[in-house]
Amino acid sequence: QVQLAESGGGLVQPGGSLSVSCAASGTIFSINDMGWYRQAPGKERELVAAIAPGGSANYADSVKGRFTISRDNAKKTVYLQMNSLKPEDTAVYSCNAEVYSSLLEFRMGRKVNYWGQGTQVTVSS
Repeated sequence: QVQLAESGGGLVQPGGSLSVSCAASGTIFSINDMGWYRQAPGKERELVAAIAPGGSANYADSVKGRFTISRDNAKKTVYLQMNSLKPEDTAVYSCNAEVYSSLLEFRMGRKVNYWGQGTQVTVSS
């Protein structure tokens, strides 16, 4: 089994910065893409940013230029640095990881999606 432990988040004023991190642990051979999603009240969950093992990243248009995703493969951790935050960034942020649990699973291309429990980010004055 795999666990994703998120940390960070909280309350910040508009224009401020905040960072969140997510560390994976458990039965892990390799991690493919890692990402951050968010869900605001009354809205569907949306992808914020994702990053491949080699470091290539993609972002939602709404956060481009303001958010930066990064990862430390040795620590099995993904980070999201959020700058110039807006009230509309308020949401529960959850991390996601595509995990191969063994060499066999890796060779068979069988990865499993895992989710963190979510952390609240509130942007308000």
